[in-house]
Amino acid sequence: MYIAVVGGQLCTEEEARAAYEVGRLLAERKAVVVCGGLTGVMEAACRGAKEAGGTTIGILPGPFRSDANQYVDHAIATDMGQARNAIIVRTCDAVIAIGGEYGTLSEIAMALKMGKRVVALTTWDIANRGVPDDKIVRAESAEAAVETVEASVR
Repeated sequence: MYIAVVGGQLCTEEEARAAYEVGRLLAERKAVVVCGGLTGVMEAACRGAKEAGGTTIGILPGPFRSDANQYVDHAIATDMGQARNAIIVRTCDAVIAIGGEYGTLSEIAMALKMGKRVVALTTWDIANRGVPDDKIVRAESAEAAVETVEASVR
C-alpha cells in the first residue's frame, strides 16, 4: 500500500500529532508513506513512519533532493512546484488529508478526479452547490483514517 499523507508546510500542534500518528500506524501496517517531502504535516507523518520502521517517499516541488525533511527515505526532486501534487496523488493508492491550504485542496481534488479514496482528518470541508461531497470520508482520529484507507485499498 502506498498512502499519501497530505497537508500544509505549516500546521498546528494538533495536526502534527495527528500526522505523526497516521505515519506510525501506516508503517505498522507496512504501508509506504508518500508526501510532498517538506515540513509541517509532511515531516510529522514521515517521522511517525520512520520511528515505526516504515518507508517514506517525498516528492519535492523544487530541484534539490536535499530540501527533503530528514525523515524522507527516497526524495524525488521534480522542479515542478505545485504541479508535483499530481505526481503525489498518482503515486498513491489513497490519500489522508490533514489540515492544509490550497495545495492540499488541489491534492484532494486530483485524488477525487483520479478515483482515489480520500480520508479527511481536520481538513477542508468540500461541497458542491452546498451539498457535502460524500466521496470524502471524514475521520475523527488517526486510527479511523488509517483503518478506512486500509479497508479501501486491500
